[in-house]
Amino acid sequence: THAKMATVPLGFNIDSPRWDQSTFVGRLKHFLNITDPRTVLVPEEELDRAKALVESCRAGLVPPGSSREQLLYAKKLYDSAFHPDSGEKMNFIGRMSFQVPGGMAITGCMLQFYRTVPAVVFWQWVNQSFNAFVNYTNRNAASPISLRQIGVAYVTATGAALATAVGLNFYTKRAPPLLARWVPFAAVAAANCVNIPMMRQQEIINGITVTDENNNELGRSRRAAVKGIAQVVLSRITMAAPGMIILPIIMERLEKFTFMQRIRVLHGPLQVLLCGGFLLFMVPAACALFPQRCSLALADLELELRDSIVAKHGDKVPYVYFNKGL
Repeated sequence: THAKMATVPLGFNIDSPRWDQSTFVGRLKHFLNITDPRTVLVPEEELDRAKALVESCRAGLVPPGSSREQLLYAKKLYDSAFHPDSGEKMNFIGRMSFQVPGGMAITGCMLQFYRTVPAVVFWQWVNQSFNAFVNYTNRNAASPISLRQIGVAYVTATGAALATAVGLNFYTKRAPPLLARWVPFAAVAAANCVNIPMMRQQEIINGITVTDENNNELGRSRRAAVKGIAQVVLSRITMAAPGMIILPIIMERLEKFTFMQRIRVLHGPLQVLLCGGFLLFMVPAACALFPQRCSLALADLELELRDSIVAKHGDKVPYVYFNKGL
């Protein structure tokens, strides 16, 4: 096959991001590209072809006549469907490109069916099941997690969401109607604070691999794991916030109009569509809040790791780097 291959265009590195990842705008463009919900519709064979093209490009060879645009599109498909650490194809539901269609359906239903306890319980359970898939799929793949730990994480996060939602539902019975509409967001925020650290507990227990600027491994750090996971929790809450806080205000106003009272059956679909509008922008914006390749100052590392790095490299490594997950 090598006879039929051409060399990669000079100066082209398929793994270097197209946009500056040290700025929020650069990261936003990057995540708008890889969380594009249209990539969910791309057939499996095309994803596999994209992976093969990316891997041959890394090896310095590409099919003759391959344009820069074709290579960049292959990388977009690769980033949307394959794990950045392991290179394995991610399950369909857990991909970030499925966050908009999956999230808009579930969030819309949570916001619509918030009045009765059975409805709250059902939709919070569906949401936590979806979140567990997403968190497991986007974990730092270098830290394996057992089925038992996944089960415990899932049960505790679902429990936290249900306790918050059902508890607040009783408290808001006498409160203004708008407060009751904000209960789903409080439940989602509480569950995220439990679900993500629990699902990624191995990283906190054993640490995650940290590297120098040139990707040379330096050791494992628990503090790096805690920083990465805290940023992911903040990102996920930010992702949900505008839709789940602003949308209830919009619906509260709209439902007072006579025409809206006539079309009650369409309130659910309308909320789902409006959620989609928020998530279309908020998924990439929340992912872009912090750099994917996270850094930590040498001074903030555990003492033993810091000493071993200084012993080997002197003062040449002021920062260490790691993948924070999504």
